[in-house]
Amino acid sequence: MSDASEKLIQLAESVVKRARSAGADVAEAGARSGWELSARVRLGEPELVEEAGHRSITLRVMKEQRGALTATRDLSEAGIERCVADAMMLVELSEADGCAGPADASELSHGPYPDLEMFDPSLDAIRAEDAIARATEAERAALESDSRLKLSEGATFSRSTSESALVLSSGFVGTARGSYASLVVSPVVEDEGGKRRRGFYWTAGRYLDGLEPGLEVGREAARRTLAKLGARKVPTAEAPVVFDPDVSRSLIGTFASCIVGGAIWRKSSYLLDREGTEVASSLVQIVDDPLIKRAPGSRPFDGEGLASRRNVVVEGGVLKTYLLDCYSARKLGRKSTASGARSGGSVGASTTNFILQAGT
Repeated sequence: MSDASEKLIQLAESVVKRARSAGADVAEAGARSGWELSARVRLGEPELVEEAGHRSITLRVMKEQRGALTATRDLSEAGIERCVADAMMLVELSEADGCAGPADASELSHGPYPDLEMFDPSLDAIRAEDAIARATEAERAALESDSRLKLSEGATFSRSTSESALVLSSGFVGTARGSYASLVVSPVVEDEGGKRRRGFYWTAGRYLDGLEPGLEVGREAARRTLAKLGARKVPTAEAPVVFDPDVSRSLIGTFASCIVGGAIWRKSSYLLDREGTEVASSLVQIVDDPLIKRAPGSRPFDGEGLASRRNVVVEGGVLKTYLLDCYSARKLGRKSTASGARSGGSVGASTTNFILQAGT
């Protein structure tokens, strides 16, 4: 554990202790710190460089099954006191909910956790000039690949690192470190009618060495942009369709929004009461797997302190399970699938690495 993680734990523990002393039955604090850098170039010239660090604390309290959320980036003594005081004031104004509450203490995970390789320390060594150079190289590769490419919406290289700690009054303490880097290039070409066609290509990952080389990103961005020239409508027909990965991802994302617990207990999903029935071709296998090394959605534990696990969502075209956090599980009379995600202190069911698996 890094020194920064230890300090985040101490911060979160102190907030939980204050909230409990102020009368909260349940207190859950998430402390987070991070650093981001982004550089954009356009037609070979730097257009924007942003670099910033942040630290914050989020707090969720419950009292007699009433809940409240607060957050602050003011980590002074006065700022933390205000955060706790606001939470205790808000909880008195909220309505009781019989399904509200933390995960059962007997279900909490206490490690050890697998090394999911979520953090690349080499990213911290990338400075603004390095980011500009990477973006410049990629854009130049795009523009130099074809004489028809004279315009560009730019190229952007970004990297971020973060550390977080989650402390629950029910006895859970966990930390995580993460990193992410990305490069995107967006060339523009004019067609015969003078209309501008924009294309793009990108690469991203937790580790810098997992990104595609900038030259290849630029050339592929150029190829995709030029492929838009001469586009035409085709006659209405029934035909097999091959979707680009970016398009297919949006289709699977739409499906994912229909199998999370919130959509099910609110009865806002067309897949209500469809478990055990065929919802897709028998060729379709979909899993939600937070335990894949270096994957963007990986995590050792969920937002409620439960050990992460692989969930098979669709098998042979048959819907096998919904993805549930503790609240939606209680609403449905079930058990959590360790799918709780924490955002701004609130918790809800969400996907991690949601994958349509390759077939034959």
